[in-house]
Amino acid sequence: MRAVLQRVTQASCTVDEEITGAIDYGFLVLLGIEETDTLEDLDWLAQKIIGMRVFGDENGMMNKALADIDGDILLISQFTLFSSTKKGNRPGFTRAARPDVAIPLYEKMIVKLSALLGKKVKTGVFGADMKIALLNDGPVTIIIDTKNKE
Repeated sequence: MRAVLQRVTQASCTVDEEITGAIDYGFLVLLGIEETDTLEDLDWLAQKIIGMRVFGDENGMMNKALADIDGDILLISQFTLFSSTKKGNRPGFTRAARPDVAIPLYEKMIVKLSALLGKKVKTGVFGADMKIALLNDGPVTIIIDTKNKE
């Protein structure tokens, strides 16, 4: 799994001109799922996301996690995080998980993050043409890949 965390002061997802999820301060998380990803990857990544200390403390240092600032998460599925650009100019997506693998893991990630955060995680719509609006804070953007755990 790959996640791109963007610290935001606001973010929203719109599908067919309807907002499916919106947050204020917190993380916009773009989540890519690979065919070989497991529940172990999911648990590890969820803990990393929740524990990531990139929010400012009273001294302006990045020392606080989501729970410390009562932050929110907007979780967006994004298979293009596993694009291959080695040949030509049209990316390939063969490493991205097919929907029968990706959807259950995406749904489990929603449940896991909500449980760890102690409140509902906002989402996009899996496989939909989503319009994402955000106000990046910092900007702070962190990329986490479960294949790089060690």
